[in-house]
Amino acid sequence: MTEHSSEILFTATDPALGQFSLRALDPVADGPLLHRWMTHPKARFWMMQDASLQDVVREYSAITASPHHEAFIGLHQGEPVFLAERYDPTEVELKGLYPAVAGDVGMHFLCAPTDTRIPGFTRAVIRTVMEFLFATPTTRRVVVEPDVRNTAVHALNATVGFVPEYEIDKPEKRALLSCCTRAQFSATQGVRA
Repeated sequence: MTEHSSEILFTATDPALGQFSLRALDPVADGPLLHRWMTHPKARFWMMQDASLQDVVREYSAITASPHHEAFIGLHQGEPVFLAERYDPTEVELKGLYPAVAGDVGMHFLCAPTDTRIPGFTRAVIRTVMEFLFATPTTRRVVVEPDVRNTAVHALNATVGFVPEYEIDKPEKRALLSCCTRAQFSATQGVRA
């Protein structure tokens, strides 16, 4: 792994679970890790169940090379446990599919599969990702487009302030467009915007 890719870009502390942080993703060095995560049955909504290691490296090489899409490895107490993506929804994923507003940022996240359930862990991950996105002053609203069938993520999104807007048809899925403003997120954290 390169020195640059291991640089911590953001850190947050969960009172119960400790430190979470994000670093830039290295498609080659992180490829085997991502491949294990993406091909696990729990990641079925990422639609990469049958992907080869080369497919994953190619996909994330394209993302990291894009001026409109970024990927990050999330760490818990220094161990890689989640993937986060930030994208410009006016250029990728949602281009032309919804009425964008200035300051919109798109987001994807995936927790690594595990056999050890830690209560509140996934909520701490999404909270960390949202804090990271809103740490950029120009971010006014986060938009997501999960599969309409992914009810678990819809419920999780609601815990950090996402409000479902409407269903949209993307080439690969029927998605539930949901948005979360800075104020909506802050309200779920017990903090005024």
